[in-house]
Amino acid sequence: MIVTPSEESKMPTPTATIYLNFACGTCRKAHDLLTAFNADAAPHDKVDVTIVEYVKTKLDVATIKSLLALLFPDDPSPSPLLMMRTTSEEFRALKLDALDPVDDREALIKAMSADPLLIARPIFVKDGRAIIARPHDRLYELLKTDYIADQPHPVDDYC
Repeated sequence: MIVTPSEESKMPTPTATIYLNFACGTCRKAHDLLTAFNADAAPHDKVDVTIVEYVKTKLDVATIKSLLALLFPDDPSPSPLLMMRTTSEEFRALKLDALDPVDDREALIKAMSADPLLIARPIFVKDGRAIIARPHDRLYELLKTDYIADQPHPVDDYC
């Protein structure tokens, strides 16, 4: 399909959501990458991104379950540990490592809702798919694949 410039401006902009914590360096890099992507992308490739600062606006249990399902679509009941910062001080302080990820699944999900610092970040959702963007350049997996960034993207430290 050939799209003229006037038709291109009428095409709907793809939407996405990023769940992040601006105190995290990887989250800031992911935000910067999305900003650069949109600045460089053709109008029909730009992505309208909703930013959810989940430390300020805690995620409810239903949202966390939905994100788990999007992150791990092939698993009917994915372990909440896959979406948690299991090496964090918060995780250790709450002794969540003593919980069984199957038997105590609901307790682990509720813990993420109560203490958002337990959630691995950033989480990027687009087109019914989600990824934990560690390193931040994993965002390209859900963005237009032929976009090439000017800067290399080294693996980040876990924050």
